Amino acid sequence: MQEKHEEHWDIIVDAKKHRLSLNIAELWRYRDLIFQFAKRDIATAYNQTILGPLWFLIQPLLTAILFRFVFHGIANIKTDPIPGMLFYLSGLTIWNYFSTCFLATSNTFVANTAIFGKVYFPRLVTPLSKVISGLFIFGAQLILFLCFLAYFAVFHTNGFEIHFSIYLLLIPYLLIVMGGLGLGTGIIISSLTTKYRDLSYLVAFGVQLLMFTTTVIYPLPTAHTSRLLVLANPMSPIIESFRYAFFQVGDFNWMALAYSSVFMIVTLFIGMLLFNRIEKSFMDTV
Repeated sequence: MQEKHEEHWDIIVDAKKHRLSLNIAELWRYRDLIFQFAKRDIATAYNQTILGPLWFLIQPLLTAILFRFVFHGIANIKTDPIPGMLFYLSGLTIWNYFSTCFLATSNTFVANTAIFGKVYFPRLVTPLSKVISGLFIFGAQLILFLCFLAYFAVFHTNGFEIHFSIYLLLIPYLLIVMGGLGLGTGIIISSLTTKYRDLSYLVAFGVQLLMFTTTVIYPLPTAHTSRLLVLANPMSPIIESFRYAFFQVGDFNWMALAYSSVFMIVTLFIGMLLFNRIEKSFMDTV
């Protein structure tokens, strides 16, 4: 007489009970896949290019030189007491991490339709890997910024001197807020583009326009009439906090940084609602 064997499943895939369910335990189980995706993104970013990863440094450097020539030279927008190159590099280093996370996660569903339709894994793995791979680019551009910072400090160019402060300890927190903002806004757009494809054409253009409402290009004191608009952009307090950590120019605005943090939490909340709702049926829409 044959014995009956009970079926045993290693993984059971079922519908989420709540739209805000993140299932952290499941994401942790797939942590190796997250890092594998992150490594793939870094390796293929500039695959089959002449300069390879050097583009991570060339892009912000050329952009900073252009801003220095146009806004500081022609438009005569002063960045004193911060040297122009340091001012623009500091803003671009922060902004580029946010824009990288946002642009990379904003097409999560559309770009991964083939793999999502064949293999099961938590769909949040893909956008999370983009945020982690963006840290590599941020690290490279931060080193570039620190090299210029050391040069200006050693040679006292324009009378500039380094003043290290305890605010430098805030940089990891700023990274978390930036990553959260990029992830939250990215998955919101990604969820919407499954139905409204034309949104994807506006994303890259919109990010460029959004940069002009931050303090990447001009100091906050010069934004007289549009000061509230600039501060309403949650990235502006982060950029200002990053600059204050290195330059100690002006006053540190805790309330503005708290606003950015709350904005990040709300954005992630809305993003998770949409993401969890769309991922159940996006294969029928895409």
